[in-house]
Amino acid sequence: MDAASGGRSDREAVPGAADRGGVGKHPKRWGLSFQRPDKRAVGQNPGAVRRWHQETWPKIRAKAKQDGGEILFADQLGIRSDQVTGRTWSEKGRTPVARRSGNRFSVNAMSAISTRSRMHFMVFTESFTAEVMCRFRERLAGHFDHKVHLVVDGHSAHRSRKVRDWLAAHPDDVELHFLPPYSPELNPDELVNTDLKHSLPKQHRARNQTELAAETRRFFRRRQSQPHIVRGYFGGPHVRYVPDENPMSF
Repeated sequence: MDAASGGRSDREAVPGAADRGGVGKHPKRWGLSFQRPDKRAVGQNPGAVRRWHQETWPKIRAKAKQDGGEILFADQLGIRSDQVTGRTWSEKGRTPVARRSGNRFSVNAMSAISTRSRMHFMVFTESFTAEVMCRFRERLAGHFDHKVHLVVDGHSAHRSRKVRDWLAAHPDDVELHFLPPYSPELNPDELVNTDLKHSLPKQHRARNQTELAAETRRFFRRRQSQPHIVRGYFGGPHVRYVPDENPMSF
């Protein structure tokens, strides 16, 4: 006890020291928790996202129901030989090593998932262009005996003249709908991309482009036989609007 401090301890004599231990309690009392921020593109327009939920998406659902069609969400992605995904166990202080080829190569894929738990895909080695998109739509249309309502992002290939001409020539096969700009979180197929990149072998990497393409195809074929996982893609926090607003989808 310090007489000069009037009976206060040394710790309490420091201004504000008595309050520091309780600072973290206040946010909890206010219903707050310490969280990692959710990412949003700077260019995203909140008004466009709101219109998507309140106007555009309900219209797509109503139109698909009216013409007996089916709604699918599609996206494209690239897989590189030199990307490192996931984690593994190792001794403290010793970073694990993932063996891979010194050559760099990549493959691309286009996938589409249905609100009825179906998955369709195409793996290719060239760049994603309007020609590739038309080829994917032709394959997609061949799997259905009813109209497909395909929801995609605003990639330039989707909006190209070649694609528009193809759609005009196949009005009863495929109709295209665009997500709001800079809003990948609204597309459940984005979760397919994440799943793929974390599911590829981590210890035995592909040694060439052919092996990488084969591993990618194996992933998609495996998921095609697992409709419960495809349903799970629609359970993401930002895409629950799809099954929630269309309970008969599943």
